[in-house]
Amino acid sequence: MKVLVTGVAGFIGFHTALRLAARGDEIIGIDNLNDYYPVSLKRARLDVLGKRARFKKIDIADTEALSALVRAERPDVIVHLAAQAGVRYSLENPFAYARSNVVGHLSVLEACRHWEGLGHLVYASSSSVYGDNNKVPFSEADRVDNPKSLYAATKRSNELTSEAYASLFGLRQIGLRFFTVYGAWGRPDMAYWIFTKSVLEGRPIRMFNNGNMMRDFTHVDDIVSGVVSTVRSPVFLPGKHPHRVYNIGNNRPSKLIDLVRLIEQHTGHSATICYEPMQPGDVVSTYADIESMQADYGFQPSTSLSDGLGEFVAWYRGYAGYTRRKAEAVA
Repeated sequence: MKVLVTGVAGFIGFHTALRLAARGDEIIGIDNLNDYYPVSLKRARLDVLGKRARFKKIDIADTEALSALVRAERPDVIVHLAAQAGVRYSLENPFAYARSNVVGHLSVLEACRHWEGLGHLVYASSSSVYGDNNKVPFSEADRVDNPKSLYAATKRSNELTSEAYASLFGLRQIGLRFFTVYGAWGRPDMAYWIFTKSVLEGRPIRMFNNGNMMRDFTHVDDIVSGVVSTVRSPVFLPGKHPHRVYNIGNNRPSKLIDLVRLIEQHTGHSATICYEPMQPGDVVSTYADIESMQADYGFQPSTSLSDGLGEFVAWYRGYAGYTRRKAEAVA
């Protein structure tokens, strides 16, 4: 199977491409290598991926370039994981989200509908679409019309646009609402990375909402297992609308303070915590109902938060040491 992966130099895109390549799929990976976080990390992921994927630097918001690539490569499936991530950054640079998430998603849909040989599209949505949902766990049937951030609004916009393309053109699509993904080769703007770095460097941790936050932390290996199952064995009900949306989460939310305690355990260092008020765009908790994903794909997360953080801390020590040595060599 030939699979086009957008955002292949990103956290989830990188891991997804590795897993699909290991299963024998031919991977074409694209990414614009923007500088939202250090490009060196993205290039390091591409180095690890190596010849297991053919990489092309393309911005998904460049509609003509993307469509030309799809026509030339003729993929069987497109896995669309490219996006401008982050909640707080959307307060500083909203147009980056409009370009990458809104225009970019529309560009992917247009490329898909004009390639008749496409089997289906799998795309990344987000748990952020649920806003401050008071009903837990969050179900796909819950209302998602009260976003708390521009990022959430763009992800919900993606789902609605995909729904329109399914209705208008019969485009087969699976949207996946990811819940707080973590793991090796992750994103430096995520809490688990920031907390680990701060603990190891002896700097204080900023914990918002006075510590009253919970997240359904989901290890990247479990996320990728879900993604790959929708790529290789898509479920579309006969006679039904060809667009389905699923939660992919750990189904076991944890307090942020518990995350910190586990990081302390795995690093052997104590944390200094500064409690601060809630930040604009944040939500108090996330909690995934995964019954639909379990029923259709047999999805079952298997990585405990302790095991996953232990793996991340070990990876981070090695990566931080490598980048430090590299910086010293340049100096």
